[in-house]
Amino acid sequence: MGEHGNIVDKSDDWYTPKHVFDALGCRFDLDVAAPKEGPRYVPADDWFSANSLNQKWFGFVWMNPPFGHMKTKIEWLTKFIVHANGIALVPDRTSAPWWQWAAPQMDAVLFWAPKIKFERPDGSIGEQPGSGTCLMAKGPKAIGALHRAQELDCGIILS
Repeated sequence: MGEHGNIVDKSDDWYTPKHVFDALGCRFDLDVAAPKEGPRYVPADDWFSANSLNQKWFGFVWMNPPFGHMKTKIEWLTKFIVHANGIALVPDRTSAPWWQWAAPQMDAVLFWAPKIKFERPDGSIGEQPGSGTCLMAKGPKAIGALHRAQELDCGIILS
C-alpha cells in the first residue's frame, strides 16, 4: 500500500497537481522523483524515475519524494540539502524529528494552503489528506518561487 500524506492507496505514485506548479511559476531542470512514465505536470526538462539517490543531480530540482518512513525522508532530504538548489514537497509534520532536523537547513519554508489533494495515476483526485504539506526551498530561484506562491494566497512562508 502506498501512502502520501495519510492517504492510503494501492500505489506509491501520487502526482502533485498542476495548480501547484502554476503558482510557483518556474521551470525545473530535473524532477528527481518522477514516476516511470515521467513527470505528469512538473515543468521539468529531465527526470529520474529510478535510483535517484544514487545519481548526480543537476540544476534546479523539483523533489516530491516517497512519503514513507522517516529514514526515507532523511535520505532524500540529505541529498536535497547537499544539492542546495530546488524545491522539495514534504508533509508538514513540524513535530517530527526529521522535519525539525531539515527545516532549519532550508532557505525558506512555505506551508501550503489549502491542503493539497494529490492525483492518482488514473487521473482521479485523492481525498483530503489528514495533514498538510510544505514546500522547502534551497537557493534564490526557489525562494522567489515560494514568494510568488505566497503572493497568490497559496500559504505562508517562514524563513
